[in-house]
Amino acid sequence: MVNVIISEKSWHDGVANHMAESCGGTWIHIKDKAGLTAETLAAINPTYVFIPHWSHIIDKEIYENYNCIIFHMTDVPYGRGGSPLQNLIARGHTHTKISAIQCGKGIDSGDVYLKCPLRLNGTAREILERFTTIIEGMIYTIVTENLTPTPQEGLPTIFRRRKKDQSNIAPVESLDKLYDLVRMLDCEGYPAAFLNTRAFHIEFREAMLCADELHATVIIRRE
Repeated sequence: MVNVIISEKSWHDGVANHMAESCGGTWIHIKDKAGLTAETLAAINPTYVFIPHWSHIIDKEIYENYNCIIFHMTDVPYGRGGSPLQNLIARGHTHTKISAIQCGKGIDSGDVYLKCPLRLNGTAREILERFTTIIEGMIYTIVTENLTPTPQEGLPTIFRRRKKDQSNIAPVESLDKLYDLVRMLDCEGYPAAFLNTRAFHIEFREAMLCADELHATVIIRRE
């Protein structure tokens, strides 16, 4: 049996090896858009294509011919769409569910294989590493138990992909909200929380909320 992991994120680099150890068979990790083609998959002929994180549209030729499963960080149909981690924290959520969804034409609208709970405390990097550990268990369950997905139930709530200017801390008026803004963007690949002056661009990482103070690592660059 051959299966494929699709992700361009560094925290998923070990997933294929971990799954080979726990499930057996051959596991292949595709990390970039150029590597994900119908021709590539035809040569591999995978049983499953697991997608923990992918910033690109999956071609119809791929999801119609292979069993493609997306891992989305919301309890769908709530939170379909972009930037789920940031949108959840911005809305005050402290917990969510990871949904393993059949990839199809509609964004995050496919049938669901299973869901697992996820805590949203800590930095974005810490949450995403926790997410990775959980989805390894979900992948194991899907592969070993041959699950059948079921349709989503309820009215969908759509998340919009956040834009870089939403990382500006200037409008924030409470320490709790500021802490959440900094931590939910604290991971490589995300636009850090920032503040601009006439001369400088100031970024904030590694936030700690200490009583009535917020401590953070600050990076200052010339505008």
